[in-house]
Amino acid sequence: MDLESDEHYMRLALTGAAKAFDDGEVPVGALVVQADTIVGRGHNRREQLQSPLAHAETLAIEAAARNLGTWRLNDCCMYVTLEPCIMCVGAILQARVGRLVFGCLDAKAGAVESLYRLCEDERLNHRLPAVGGVLAQDCAALLESFFSRLRERKRHIKNTERWPSPAEGA
Repeated sequence: MDLESDEHYMRLALTGAAKAFDDGEVPVGALVVQADTIVGRGHNRREQLQSPLAHAETLAIEAAARNLGTWRLNDCCMYVTLEPCIMCVGAILQARVGRLVFGCLDAKAGAVESLYRLCEDERLNHRLPAVGGVLAQDCAALLESFFSRLRERKRHIKNTERWPSPAEGA
């Protein structure tokens, strides 16, 4: 695929990330595309489902496998707004996804470039080409906005639930 197509699908993945944001989830969105058709979508739903496995990537892979009737996604491309973590790269590799495109890097958990390079690890039985940095600023801005809002909410809760000081008439 070309950069124009990659950006098109990344914008659609960002729509899923925005849905996660609105739901109070870490805003990550993912798509699985086969022959210019979206066959799987996902956005983070860990809080909603109370499942540590409900990452955008795993949900998109599950949807694609269900829609295609096969777990082998070797002729598919995955688009995800954030560099996938170890678990998600593992799922991508197990599903035999043919290509991965991601938005921004994840310095704390990224397993494609940041912390590990699992997509190209020759010790594994499947490898795939990965392209990072597609609409990275847009993807990062959504995450930064979410975590800024989360920190502000935590500060507000901390300030409203504290015990009054003696000077305040406690």
